[in-house]
Amino acid sequence: MTKKRIAFIATKGTLDWAYPPFVLASAAIAMGWEVGIFFTFYGLQLLLKDFDGKISPLGNPAMPMKIPFGPESFRSIDWPVPNLVKILPGFEQMATSMMKKTFEQKGVSSIQELRTFCVEGGANLIACQMSMDVFGYKKEEFIPECSFGGAAAFLEFAAEADVQLFI
Repeated sequence: MTKKRIAFIATKGTLDWAYPPFVLASAAIAMGWEVGIFFTFYGLQLLLKDFDGKISPLGNPAMPMKIPFGPESFRSIDWPVPNLVKILPGFEQMATSMMKKTFEQKGVSSIQELRTFCVEGGANLIACQMSMDVFGYKKEEFIPECSFGGAAAFLEFAAEADVQLFI
């Protein structure tokens, strides 16, 4: 029996969009699947050595704000935050801090931990060369375990995949 193969395209580099490709990839690795992820445009951020993802509540009206401290009754409230408040200086940092704290309290692995699991599990992490050129990235800025290639390199992998996902 041949090994199942999954191919992802990761296009976003914020903290909330960093989780889907790495969570799904790590689950596939745990199931014995072969994994390839093509990181393009803002998704390149996820392969940077010093990735420190932020979250922007301004562009995400569906995002509830939960407070990660205090009694359970207080933490369970969905706090609607008007867009006017979301543009205030420091709000993005506060939202990022609250999300990281909530993930930590719930036992969710960090992006760095998930990325390390994917690397150790043999995932093929491909940084899009065209996007690197467009945004002025140098290979030295990325984790050493990633490879570099264009769309054709990824399509060769994806053409044989059982599952393809765009994230």
